[in-house]
Amino acid sequence: MRIFFFLYLLVVPAVLFSQEKNTPKSNLDMNTKYSSITDTLKKKKAKIATIDQYQTITLEHDTTYADTSLTLKSAYKQNYLRKDNFGLLPFSNIGQTYNTLQYSLTDFSPYPELGFKGKHFNFLEANQIPYYSAATPFTELFFNTTINKGQNVDSFITLNTSKNLNFSMAYRGLRSEGDYINQLASTGNFRFTTSYFTTDMRYVLKAHYTYQDILNEENGGITTPEDFESGNKDFNNRQRLQVYLTDAKSFLKGRRLFFDHAFRINPKEGNNNLYVTHQFNYENKFYEYNQATVTSTVDNQSVNRFGNSYVTNGINDQTHFEKLYNKAGLAYGNSLLGKFNFFIDDYRSNYEYNRVILDANGLVAIPNNLYRQINNVGGQYEYQKNKWNGRFLYSRSITNQSLSDLDAKLRYTLNDKIKFDFRYQNINKLPNNNYNLYQSSFIKYNWSNNFKNEKINSISANVFTPWLNAEVQYSVLKDHLYFEDVSNPAEIAAQTQIVNPAQYGNAINYLSLKASREFKFGPFALDNTLLYQKVDQSDLILNVPDFVTRNTFYYSSYFFKKALYIQTGITFNYFTEYYGNSYNPVVGEFFVQDDKKIGNYANFDFFVNARIRQTRFYLKAEHFNAAFAQNNYYSAPDNPYRDFTIRFGLVWNFFQ
Repeated sequence: MRIFFFLYLLVVPAVLFSQEKNTPKSNLDMNTKYSSITDTLKKKKAKIATIDQYQTITLEHDTTYADTSLTLKSAYKQNYLRKDNFGLLPFSNIGQTYNTLQYSLTDFSPYPELGFKGKHFNFLEANQIPYYSAATPFTELFFNTTINKGQNVDSFITLNTSKNLNFSMAYRGLRSEGDYINQLASTGNFRFTTSYFTTDMRYVLKAHYTYQDILNEENGGITTPEDFESGNKDFNNRQRLQVYLTDAKSFLKGRRLFFDHAFRINPKEGNNNLYVTHQFNYENKFYEYNQATVTSTVDNQSVNRFGNSYVTNGINDQTHFEKLYNKAGLAYGNSLLGKFNFFIDDYRSNYEYNRVILDANGLVAIPNNLYRQINNVGGQYEYQKNKWNGRFLYSRSITNQSLSDLDAKLRYTLNDKIKFDFRYQNINKLPNNNYNLYQSSFIKYNWSNNFKNEKINSISANVFTPWLNAEVQYSVLKDHLYFEDVSNPAEIAAQTQIVNPAQYGNAINYLSLKASREFKFGPFALDNTLLYQKVDQSDLILNVPDFVTRNTFYYSSYFFKKALYIQTGITFNYFTEYYGNSYNPVVGEFFVQDDKKIGNYANFDFFVNARIRQTRFYLKAEHFNAAFAQNNYYSAPDNPYRDFTIRFGLVWNFFQ
């Protein structure tokens, strides 16, 4: 009821008191004649900023503009990750991890990272931080309700102190209680960016600082799925379902200082230019798994969920990771030939614990750290001419480690509405550190390995047209690393779960085809996204559903003399049954299993979206068919998917 009351207070006054203004044609048209960058009266000769003066710029110099329109594509981004999460299956509480339905979403880097990838879906990496240019101060406020107590907010402001210098500051915060025992999620992402260039563009700088923390209470899943699936009304209160862990939690935090800058050696820009480039990235991360009580009680029996422990209580496993990366280069740019950049980089990292583990003979069986020092040399070629835009990068290690990266991207723009993208990747990748070394208070969660490099070959093509958007990817994975359940029969009978890393010796062939198309019938529309995947492998290692689909049927129209724009409809989500990966909170990773299939259930959402000026409102009844459907919906084995819930959100933009 409080959601509808809040919506009433926001929408009704805005509709009743919206007044028509005679807006000059030079003003930005935000889809209605009531929209303007400036909401205060200006002198007739005052300059009006246009939308192309509010820019968002990526590290690779791709530029987009501020968008306050209400579209179905923007509504898909109204979630915890603030992006379209098609291909990702969220757990029941907001702020938890995601199961990956679409493997082609996976990004690869040749360098070894911390690991614990199940904790990183909301962790913003260096190449995901945008930079800005704004004619006037620009603010965005994001709000979403969560599951039970809590809220999800993201506040952002950017301004240019001059045409050449921009600052931005943002903070994303979440607190969500969840429906199940011991499921609280609390996260924070602070970002500060700056960008600067001299008037003659001789020197260009992009820099940012981030501090991020992700805290999750971990319940290890429900102990009796048959109670959940029974339909017994006593279990509609999810707090009555037993879980494996009632006092466990995981915590990831990280700080990063990053800058990327370039200096042109020749004083004036000409047809031939020479640049010195440098990129710096210092980052430290910390992962902790905490479990106060080692032994759980399940059906009045004592269960050691993760096996025996060195300690009787108060488990507090901590992993520290520190990384320093420098990349220096010399670039030559020619107005006809493009830009050639030759570079050398230095990667150093230290992954460590505060102890060593000895074997029966007193020798070190498991060391306390992995120290890496890697140097690469490489080149990059960029070309942009007429309808062609390409970037081709190759790097190879010159130190003892075998490491290489070939990444070729090419775009052909036929016109403003038709584009073709092509990409080829060939990566010889070092394993993430938690595959080769991990220490825990749980005895069987300690290992020291020397796995081979992963080899990934991938080719993809995308086409964007007014009639159809489609993408195809084909990948060949060799020496693929994954986590598996190695529990023996006695441990399985005792409900003990032992997970270890493993490497697959055979090749895995992966193919994905994805297509999306929207059909419009007057004020009605049907938006469709369909994904097909095929995996050729000797064993069940890389498991994904064959089909994933999302279909939205909706109505949209203007009201109150076009002061209010509304979209309302139903979204259908579905994926075929498959052996979905399970999640282990001790290692913060998903692992392969072949005991329980998930999927083959329908998920319906009903929504009403509205826009008044630069404010967008979102009201959604998520998974409303759960109120009357069979309880057979899971995000992972032992982890049910989200129940029916009503959520409200808004995005509010200010142009000053």
